[in-house]
Amino acid sequence: MVERCERCGHLRRDLERCPADHRDLAYGGEPTLDRIRLDLTYRELVRDGVPARVFEVGYGAGSMLRRFLDDGAEVAGVDPDQLGIGVDEVVRARGDLRVGGIEHASRLPGDQDLVYGIHVLEHVVDPHLALRSSWELLRPGGRASFITPAGDSTGVERYGAAWWMLEDPTHVRFFSADSLARAAAKAGFVDIRVRRLLLDSLSVDAASLARAVRPGPRPRGVLGSRPVLAAAVASVPVVVGQRLVSPRSRPTLQLIARRP
Repeated sequence: MVERCERCGHLRRDLERCPADHRDLAYGGEPTLDRIRLDLTYRELVRDGVPARVFEVGYGAGSMLRRFLDDGAEVAGVDPDQLGIGVDEVVRARGDLRVGGIEHASRLPGDQDLVYGIHVLEHVVDPHLALRSSWELLRPGGRASFITPAGDSTGVERYGAAWWMLEDPTHVRFFSADSLARAAAKAGFVDIRVRRLLLDSLSVDAASLARAVRPGPRPRGVLGSRPVLAAAVASVPVVVGQRLVSPRSRPTLQLIARRP
């Protein structure tokens, strides 16, 4: 069971009431698909040039920060170490990395050109504090970019509890385009845009369908199955075509905003 705000469409999840056959671990993706996702995301973030200073909320292994670092940016970030994975040694040595939540990053100077997070807002307990802390890290005119599952996508209605985004036990909230824009405005951001991404999370439909057809616990996640992964890869042309025709079928939102 998820609780939906009737005004803005924001979804909040109580894991005890909405277990949805969740897996045991926070990460249940596929490394090759994740590399493709990171490559597409990086191209988007540097579309107007490489920022001088960047800060990542939820840096994980530091793969994205390493790309910025190799392109000449100063890098920093905060991560709760939820996945328990090793961090790129170059990023660890040259970056300003903090362990903890975004609320612990407020002591850093507010001089970042870009603050971004890739699939992190759905994990945080207080998204308003997370966005406000991100706002405080930015220099005037600096921009923020956050990617998060779309709680108002048609996949929620189509797959219900089998929707793949519910497989992660640490996904506690899902934004609609409206609720994400409202949260950004409340944090003080301006020039707010919310986009529905065409090419992010291309395996969601195949993974959700597999969970719907054969419900039940999968401790390592449905994408740990080679047949499901193969089906996800094979279905990409169909999925992209559907998303072109119906933008609301896209399972991911991107918030782009600026500190005035």
